[in-house]
Amino acid sequence: MTPQVADILLRIVRRRRELLAAAAAASPVGGRAPEVRPLAGGRPNPFLGALQARRGRAVIAEIKLGSPRLGSLEGRVDPTRQARLYADHGAAALSVVVEPDFFHGSYDLLTRCREASELPVLAKDFVVDRQQLAWARQAGAHAVLLIAALYEAPELHSYAEEARRLGLLPLIEIHDRADLKKLRGRRWELVGVNNRDLRTFEVSLGRSIEMAAELPEDALKVAESGISEPEEVERLATAGFDAFLIGESLLLAEDPAAQLRRLVA
Repeated sequence: MTPQVADILLRIVRRRRELLAAAAAASPVGGRAPEVRPLAGGRPNPFLGALQARRGRAVIAEIKLGSPRLGSLEGRVDPTRQARLYADHGAAALSVVVEPDFFHGSYDLLTRCREASELPVLAKDFVVDRQQLAWARQAGAHAVLLIAALYEAPELHSYAEEARRLGLLPLIEIHDRADLKKLRGRRWELVGVNNRDLRTFEVSLGRSIEMAAELPEDALKVAESGISEPEEVERLATAGFDAFLIGESLLLAEDPAAQLRRLVA
C-alpha cells in the first residue's frame, strides 16, 4: 500500500481483510461463493456505454448509507427511492458504496438500487480479495472501483484483469502522480481522480485539473468528490473530464432531483 494514506483507510482495509478471513474460516467451503461465470464475450459494458453516450456531462450519482465523517444516514436517505430519483432526473449511472463497517453498505444494497433504477452501477468497495469482485458481479454490478493507492502496480493490473474476466469494468481511482505511474504500460478504459486528499481528507478540484492532461489518453476520465455546482462540472469538463462522480451534494440536498438537474443541464 502507498505509505501516504490516511489512518482511516488503513483501518478500513484491515477490517475488510478480517471479515473476509472470518467468512472463509466459518464456511465449510472456505467462504467462497459459487463460481461466477464471465459475461458473454463481445457485449459492450453498459456502464462504459452510458458514460460514453453523455461524455462531458455524465453524472455517476452515488448512494451510500453513511461514512466515517457523516456517521450513519439510515433514516435520512431512502436508497431505492434515491436510486429511482437519480434515474428519472438525468444520472448516467449509479455508484453504490457496499463497504459495511464504515460506510454502512452491502452488496444487497447494490442489487436493490440497481433494480430500482435500472441504471448501470459501480460497486464501490475497498478491494483486498478477488472474492469481492465475484460478489460485485453476483450482485449485478457492471463496474468496480480499484483504489490504486492500495496496491503495487502488478497487483493492481491483476485485479483489473480479473474484473474484466468477470465482465466488470475497472474504474481505477488515483490520487497523485505515484498512483499514475502504476498505470504505465497498460491500456485503461476508465480512470478517476479523487479530489479528496488521502492524508488530510481536504477536497480541491485543482487536484483533478492539474492531473487531467497526464491521464491515459484512451481512457474516459472521471472527476470524483467535492462537486456541487454546475460551474464546477463546467471547469472539469473544460479540463478534459468526461464524467463526474457526485455523492454528498446529491444525497444531502434538500431537493436532490433539482440538484441533479442543475448539474447535468
